[in-house]
Amino acid sequence: MSTISANWSYPNAFKLGRGRIKELADACKSLGMKKPLLVTDRGLASMAITKTALDIMEDAGLGRAIFSDVDPNPNEKNLEAGVKAFKDGGHDGVVAFGGGSGLDLGKCVAFMAGQTRPVWDFEDIGDWWTRASLEGIAPIVAVPTTAGTGSEVGRASVITNSATHVKKIIFHPKFLPGVVIADPELTVGMPKVITAGTGMDAFAHCLEAYSSPFYHPMSAGIALEGMRLVKEFLPRAYREGTDLEARANMMSAAAMGAVAFQKGLGAIHALSHPIGAVYNTHHGMTNAVVMPAVLRFNRKTIEDKIARAAAYLGISGGFDGFYDYVLQLRAELGVPESLSAMGIAPDRIDELSAMAIEDPSAGGNPVPMTLENTKALFRDCF
Repeated sequence: MSTISANWSYPNAFKLGRGRIKELADACKSLGMKKPLLVTDRGLASMAITKTALDIMEDAGLGRAIFSDVDPNPNEKNLEAGVKAFKDGGHDGVVAFGGGSGLDLGKCVAFMAGQTRPVWDFEDIGDWWTRASLEGIAPIVAVPTTAGTGSEVGRASVITNSATHVKKIIFHPKFLPGVVIADPELTVGMPKVITAGTGMDAFAHCLEAYSSPFYHPMSAGIALEGMRLVKEFLPRAYREGTDLEARANMMSAAAMGAVAFQKGLGAIHALSHPIGAVYNTHHGMTNAVVMPAVLRFNRKTIEDKIARAAAYLGISGGFDGFYDYVLQLRAELGVPESLSAMGIAPDRIDELSAMAIEDPSAGGNPVPMTLENTKALFRDCF
């Protein structure tokens, strides 16, 4: 039985521990909410953990309003519907509840409730975030039910443009939730495939942040320890879903990955984003599928750095040992060996490559991504 319980204030108020969902109403009230809207995805809407959260809100006099018209890769249509529900209901805050889709959409609803410009005007480009009106942005309590995206500690949301099938990163400092409730009991019902995919997302965040060439030693250190937690606890959480110690440590690793990737991401995400947008694949699982090919792609630039990481993780053999570990972990978690094994045909490589080199993550890759070498990288993933 897990005894892990902690309160952090970095990068936001983070309440980790078994049973802490009971603190949801107090968290809402601490941010001034009187009538919050719980935003989650369709799959979670009818689940017991969601009913529990709504019961806690209702018992505290906060109502039990819910919006769940959220796709696995949320888009601007979901966002428009969510903002309408927020305004029509006279809500004053958002409980972003779920995995990456529920968290990202919930955060964006809270932000866009105060805006008159279209969401695309706040893409993470230059100082576009300064276009936002601060008046009317609603407070957010984040309640993750998976352990992967780390959106609960992030200042952005990923929203897919339904017309172009391009994922856009929407950024503003006010996206950062005021309070996080990280209760590992909420994650025990995750199917194995989601435990694997979300866990590998956390690992990818840490790996890419650590490998990024940008100077940010604090993030690099967090990324290293995040990888260690994944190595130790993801297989345990996968094998035994009710292992609360493993679940709690994976929630920590997920948050650490999202904090670490302030240093940058890279080709894993640059490839995964267009694949997810076009084929609607699970983001974390897609990251896991392309990870070995990206490691090979970046090898000459990151070999020494990865060797140091391997030593910290207790893996012998330097880069080769680390690479073999990634292959072994993927096999243990049932990750498809290639994009072809995911059921994707290699007939849109040119289109996917053009999208990948425009993705914001591409700029953090250790090897500069060009159209030609990205096409070759995609071919390697098949």
